[in-house]
Amino acid sequence: MALFSRRSKAQSETPSADAPGPDDAVTSTDNAVVTDAGAVADGAAGAVADGTPGAADRGMSGAVSANSDSGTPEAVAADTASDTGDAAVVGATEPETPAEPVPHVNISVSTYGKPAASTPPASTRKQPPAEAPAQTEKVPGLPDNVVLRSALAALPEKPGNLDIMNAMRQSLQGNLYVRVRGDAKSLLAEGKQLTLAVSAIDDKRFLLAFTGGEALQRSIASDGDTKTSAVGQPAQVVLRNVIEGPYAGLIIDHATPQARIILPSQLIQKSVEEADEGFPLKNLLARPRTDATAADIADALTRAKFWVAAGKADDSARVGLAEVRTEAGARLLQIFSHPLEVLVQGRDERPLPLTAEQLGKALAADPDITGILLDPAGPWITLTRDDLAPVIALAG
Repeated sequence: MALFSRRSKAQSETPSADAPGPDDAVTSTDNAVVTDAGAVADGAAGAVADGTPGAADRGMSGAVSANSDSGTPEAVAADTASDTGDAAVVGATEPETPAEPVPHVNISVSTYGKPAASTPPASTRKQPPAEAPAQTEKVPGLPDNVVLRSALAALPEKPGNLDIMNAMRQSLQGNLYVRVRGDAKSLLAEGKQLTLAVSAIDDKRFLLAFTGGEALQRSIASDGDTKTSAVGQPAQVVLRNVIEGPYAGLIIDHATPQARIILPSQLIQKSVEEADEGFPLKNLLARPRTDATAADIADALTRAKFWVAAGKADDSARVGLAEVRTEAGARLLQIFSHPLEVLVQGRDERPLPLTAEQLGKALAADPDITGILLDPAGPWITLTRDDLAPVIALAG
């Protein structure tokens, strides 16, 4: 399937997994949430076997079509992972990367949609909530990834491509948990390697990850092995482990009926490559809103990657950018934290990268643009021109 509009057919195919090596590197757990051995008896951490019928088949038809009829996964293997020291700085520093050429976009004359004085058509799609679900901690000590868990709970019985991409975009924030054989805290203290839980499907290995303690408890119930623990890491760390390891993908909440999915490694790799280090905008949108949220996001926009949605302007050959018109005639330019945020809209548009300086110049040149709408697929937020003062200042 074509996961991204500009990828070739060869790039969109799911690669086969290589034979696993003896050591599957796991990025640092210095700042990770690690359960202690005593928590295992209460089901706060899980084992390394998957005996749930169909535990990993949800999402196969869209995510890993070649394996869609593979049935129940085989017993989970144990992958050895070494402890390194990088997680403590994830999101704290931004690596140097070659600057991507960004095309000039004249927003003031190329935004599309009906004139502000016109009444916008009523939407047939239900507007997603602006804020993330309230934070929960089903198992004490293991905060839940409520945004991703909510996305998985909303999956249809047979997820399509847009459903897979929606789950992927919601994986780009918060923490995920992995299962470790033995007492992870003791193993880390002794400098020993961690053994991660994986599932085998048709000779391909998939790393198992969980959105919280409740999903881990279900995994324990599916196999009964309590001699394990759990490690919580930033989502970006877990996703990178999939890319850098011998994995064909990631299975999230494999033992949770009607709320589990497989994300293929190729989609994960493309998504991580196009994301910012630490997922700053996604993480800010997923947090509870405070009086400082708008200012924090505006500040992040001065440094973070973001995109706009480009499509045909009216019936002409001109390319315009998506915006929102309020009933009062206010114009909000749609901004996206990741290309997937554009694609899940299901519209005939493509993501176009924009710099903070370009956005600042566009806002400075066109006072009729009253602000922006960030990530309209949700969680979303609107920022006014006053909020965006740091961005407009970049216009010089």
